[in-house]
Amino acid sequence: MSTRVVALGLLGLLWLASPQAAGRSYDLAPLEVATDVYVFMGADEHFSFANGGNIVNTGFIVGDDGVIVIDSGPSKQYGEAMRRAISRVTDKPLAQVFISHFHPDHFLGNQGFAGTPISALPDTVRGIRTQGELFNDAMYRLVGPWMKGTEVVVPEEMPFRSRMRVAGRNLRLLELSGHSGSDLAVFDEKSGVLFAADSVFFERTPTTPHADITQWLRDLDVLTGIPFRVLVPGHGPVVKDQRAIEQTAAYLRWLHDSLKSRAQQGDSMAEVLAPDASGQAFFDLAVFAEEYRRSVAHLYPAIEQDALREGRVEQSEP
Repeated sequence: MSTRVVALGLLGLLWLASPQAAGRSYDLAPLEVATDVYVFMGADEHFSFANGGNIVNTGFIVGDDGVIVIDSGPSKQYGEAMRRAISRVTDKPLAQVFISHFHPDHFLGNQGFAGTPISALPDTVRGIRTQGELFNDAMYRLVGPWMKGTEVVVPEEMPFRSRMRVAGRNLRLLELSGHSGSDLAVFDEKSGVLFAADSVFFERTPTTPHADITQWLRDLDVLTGIPFRVLVPGHGPVVKDQRAIEQTAAYLRWLHDSLKSRAQQGDSMAEVLAPDASGQAFFDLAVFAEEYRRSVAHLYPAIEQDALREGRVEQSEP
């Protein structure tokens, strides 16, 4: 029995045998957010057997003589569905796939774009090469049979250039690092659409497994200076103003300041798992409770150690 069948577990095997599994498919409908620029909107949810990992915003730009794809989604089947949906919009050939970073919902659909150049920043390529199989196995556990046949396809390293012309479109590329350590944003100058990927979330709680919040806030300052007319976040609704950047920044500042304050108070991780009331403005964001707890697990140990080193932990009365 393969390791991935084992990874599915009993629940996954029962799902494989169900009528729902037999008829499963990604219903990808491209949303035109500007002339010749489209987005596939993901659900504001966690990975599940029901959504097949379709929680991410991916997209494409129809250029003069080809199509530029931004991220390939969470599975082989998603990438193939994406390619079919693109072919219903245009018969122009695929010219380029950009992978924004190494989190699994953004690159595990690469098989669907066989024969097309797939590129990413060097550190993203290294991350996929070293951790891609771990992510793939984890996705088999999280979304089950939607991952059938999915294998890791490592992108080519993209020597960074701040500007590129692809398929007749002038693109501005932004090399960021706060969310995952290597994050690519793509700005299409003709349409004014900024594909910010997971450097920006909107109405959905940001994820932080590889985050450097201080750097992430700097990245958001960079994005604020881009003259976009439409912003596509990695997760959540498309916007035409700065709201998504502002909300992401506000949440990250609150998260960092709250965890730092509670570390200085000497709160244990178990205590910090209950968010303090100062973050009430964020409690209604999609999947807040789960993502806040994950962020505590990701970030609090280091913040707690910093507070101890600085000698700023309040001492309780004997």
